Amino acid sequence: MRKFLALVALIIIGFSCKKEEVNKLNVDVSNIEVNLELERFDIDFYTTKPSELSVTKEKYPMLFPSQPDSVWVNKINNKDEQELFAETEKVFSDITKEKEELTSLFKHVKYYNPRFVSPKVITMLTNIDYDNRIVYTDSLLLVSLDAYLGGKHKFYNDYPEYVKQNNTREHIVVDVAKAIIGKQMLPSMARTFIDKMIYRGKKMYLLDAYLPYIPDDIKIGYSQTKLDWAKSNEEQIWKYFIEKDLLYSTSKDVDKRFLDLAPFSKFYMEQDKESPGRIGEWIGWQIVRSYMQKNDVSLHQLLQTSEEEIFKKSGYKPKR
Repeated sequence: MRKFLALVALIIIGFSCKKEEVNKLNVDVSNIEVNLELERFDIDFYTTKPSELSVTKEKYPMLFPSQPDSVWVNKINNKDEQELFAETEKVFSDITKEKEELTSLFKHVKYYNPRFVSPKVITMLTNIDYDNRIVYTDSLLLVSLDAYLGGKHKFYNDYPEYVKQNNTREHIVVDVAKAIIGKQMLPSMARTFIDKMIYRGKKMYLLDAYLPYIPDDIKIGYSQTKLDWAKSNEEQIWKYFIEKDLLYSTSKDVDKRFLDLAPFSKFYMEQDKESPGRIGEWIGWQIVRSYMQKNDVSLHQLLQTSEEEIFKKSGYKPKR
């Protein structure tokens, strides 16, 4: 009976610790004031009549590099461009959900960074320029809606599955948050694999803080199946890194195998294709989460702490 009660106590303590970590990031932002200003350049541009082009250009001067008006009129009337616009409107005729998510994101960013000023948001089409689907400066945020039409959309047929699975509207707020985080964090000077993992883990933890209600699979860009694989094999992954002496490796090959965007990580085993790519990033995320759970530090202090110190004080133990 005593053993049973002791086991129950351990379970309750473990659950309480996990709940405490969740509650730590579920902060109250209801009183945080932000001003979400969002304009639909995609609609304004592709519905502009030639006689009204000057009005549109005046409204969005930063989006019209010096070109003859005929160039813009031809672009508006282009059949392929109009098809892209029509397909985008099918998905984004109503963007109330995106406005709510961006407002919540900006509130959370301002909660942790009081000097943060919400950028002006402009939606647009960029002919599916995947590498520049989100462009962020301190005062302006450009969102390419045509990069988020859904993983099964015909426009993405040539994309590999691990890429197009993230071309969904649910990923807009995550990509915006990543763009903001990219401006807030200094470029990494890390050389070793473990430091690179933890640097990326810091970024993922900022996503936890800024987007506490977004599921982990959406935040890291894995399918649920791939995420489940990572969770189930966390201990084996960590053992592999240690047994192969990879933690302090500075090899670019290790980065390619475990940090670069890829369909799967490369352990050189039969089950590799079951793994998600960037598994090193996921492990780094778990290390930072462990560090934040075991140490009373603020988000700002986390960013000022070296990757080496985070690793030493994380007490990281993979889940069995």
